Amino acid sequence: MLNTALMVAGCGDDHSGSASSSTLVFAPEGEDLNVYDAASGAKQVLISGNEDESRPDIPAVNGEVCFDPTHKGRFAIADDRTQPNPPPHWTIMQLHGSRIGELAYDELGRVTPTFQGDNDDPVGCAYMRDGRLLTTDIGSDRLGPSNGQLSMWFTPVGEGTPHYCKLDIEIGTAGAVLVDAQDRIYVASARNNPGIYRYSPPYPTSDTADGGCGGTDHTGAPLVDTIRKELFTAGIATPNAIVASPHGTFYVSSIVSGMIGEFDADGHLIRRVLQPPAGEHLGPLPFSTGSPFGLGIDSDGTLYYSDLGLIIGPGGIGPGHRLGTVRRITFVDGEPQPPETLDSGLNFPDGIGVFEP
Repeated sequence: MLNTALMVAGCGDDHSGSASSSTLVFAPEGEDLNVYDAASGAKQVLISGNEDESRPDIPAVNGEVCFDPTHKGRFAIADDRTQPNPPPHWTIMQLHGSRIGELAYDELGRVTPTFQGDNDDPVGCAYMRDGRLLTTDIGSDRLGPSNGQLSMWFTPVGEGTPHYCKLDIEIGTAGAVLVDAQDRIYVASARNNPGIYRYSPPYPTSDTADGGCGGTDHTGAPLVDTIRKELFTAGIATPNAIVASPHGTFYVSSIVSGMIGEFDADGHLIRRVLQPPAGEHLGPLPFSTGSPFGLGIDSDGTLYYSDLGLIIGPGGIGPGHRLGTVRRITFVDGEPQPPETLDSGLNFPDGIGVFEP
């Protein structure tokens, strides 16, 4: 069944105009999935998960949006609708259309691992070049053990009975996932030795002992026999997302410091492409440049980020009411320009996905 939702054209702060076929920026907000035309700023709410949380036919979107390189327009989203029954999972979608106002989707299937915590959330995803899907769930987000997970789903993903292998079950508040051109996997870990961790091949080829997945965790789920894991970057306050630039470098977001850093291939900080203006880092939240959380990048190197709009409230640091934004950073002669706002007044925008039709 084809699904569509509300369209609002030209609602961005800095961009307006008629809908066109260009780069599409997918940005979850709360449990909705907003899509923006990067050229015009036109917006379509593709999934209205906030509309009725009790409806099992509407996904409740959470975290990253990732696109399958082997199937044009196929994407995965973290989905926690009507949890705990069904439990949180990732939903595989097929996008139809390429213009704002005409976009629709079909739901193709779901993949659900076992979780180690009672209040776990799906968050990150990335596809490998052959169509295998990687997912992360955060585990304990503030206190408790490092029990976030990285899972690999074998093809065909979302069709029939899903088969998977857990690659890591000891990540401290797991975040976004990236796969580079060498099939190395990068995962953000925001707590307990925070940093970006890198995993290298070989990986399991199936969920069996013969395929390199002969272990089990305490839930009885398949667990990798061995995995090559190393700390790629350290010294980052609450890293949340990582994307690769067209120049062989990496951008990493740090929500608490309000920074997006650029790192070289060895994990060394080159520069900060986003940071709060001088003096703001010593003052109260929110930062005028935002609290970057999710990241996305297009083929031209334009960097998009979701800003949670953090404030200090009675319960501590958290997103302010309708203070979130979606922004982008362009580069002129290699130099980052001040961020431009695609949309504002958002509640908990926590991910980015970029699709170029």
